[in-house]
Amino acid sequence: MSHTPPTSPSIAVCPGSYDPITNGHLDVIARAAHVFDEVVVAVVNLSIRKSKPLFDIDERLGFITDATAHLGNVRAEPFDVLVVEFARRIGARAIVKGLRAISDFEYEFEMNQLNRIQAPDVDTFYVMASPQYSFLSSSGVKELATFGGTIDGLVPPRVATRLAEELSRRT
Repeated sequence: MSHTPPTSPSIAVCPGSYDPITNGHLDVIARAAHVFDEVVVAVVNLSIRKSKPLFDIDERLGFITDATAHLGNVRAEPFDVLVVEFARRIGARAIVKGLRAISDFEYEFEMNQLNRIQAPDVDTFYVMASPQYSFLSSSGVKELATFGGTIDGLVPPRVATRLAEELSRRT
């Protein structure tokens, strides 16, 4: 049985606030980069369910660009519309998201249903968190850093440095 490759490149969107990007995010992005021709890390500038970001949009984009520089088919872009609308704008037919726990599943299941109503032509693919990242979240990293915990190995080195700088200014 022969398989004919698609005639157009496959593009996936990995959306999130990435405030800041963690090694868990990078794991999902790298795994998506092995499956899709192009991965666009879509950084939301405003989030309804989260508080004001610690890092501005340009710095978050910079963190992602630096941390994914070794992946030739990944780029970071800001977005401020529905993720399915952003996906359509860039020609993506796939959204890739990581899942850590049941609580992630419940939220993502709801979002998937709403996105399917808006854009049935855009599919969402879920990547199970690698075991070493199944507990990792941006908010958890910020909390650890705020109280002097070790975040080495949880975020890229540049992010760890900037977190320490930013949080020391706020205390």
